[in-house]
Amino acid sequence: MFTGLVETMGRLVELIDQPPGKRLRIDAGPVVADGVAVGDSICCSGCCLTVIARDEDRLDFEAGEETLARTNLGRLAIGDPINLERSLAVGARLGGHYVSGHVDALAELIRIEPDPPWAKLWFRVPNRFAAQIAAKGSVTLDGISLTVVDAESTSLSVALIPHTLAVTTLGTRQVGDLVNLETDILAKYIERQMEARGIWPSDKPTAS
Repeated sequence: MFTGLVETMGRLVELIDQPPGKRLRIDAGPVVADGVAVGDSICCSGCCLTVIARDEDRLDFEAGEETLARTNLGRLAIGDPINLERSLAVGARLGGHYVSGHVDALAELIRIEPDPPWAKLWFRVPNRFAAQIAAKGSVTLDGISLTVVDAESTSLSVALIPHTLAVTTLGTRQVGDLVNLETDILAKYIERQMEARGIWPSDKPTAS
């Protein structure tokens, strides 16, 4: 479990084919790498991955076929930045919201509205997840806990403060880029309960 408060931006230094998945080697820097052990969970741009090896500040992770298909990790190139956050410690302050690190889908950046030194970013989201997003609610984009400004039928907007633009990947995103989307876990449970009670349409196939 994570909070969506990015601790640092790491860099992808090596991408190794390990069919059907890949091995990612990330320079995490001392802030995140300090004290990390094999088996620990790290949120990598919104995706919870397990540390399988460590060489000083360099951490190795394995991403399977499902992870590569559902997230933007498979699209990374050497040198690309990655938002990093260590898992939430029991008793620690929860500054963002509960983030599982289980990416739901990819969202596309469709518009940037500069408001220096701020910026408002609009993202297109898959129809399946749009109902789980509400104005003034929480959403996770590339592992960053953000407050939704506008929630429309197929899109959402977020307002980014200068700090977020400076220390996360969203500060360098361009129109057309894909980011990892995770909706609020509470919205998922509410929708599931409504489905079970027959008061919310389900997209799941019916049993024959």
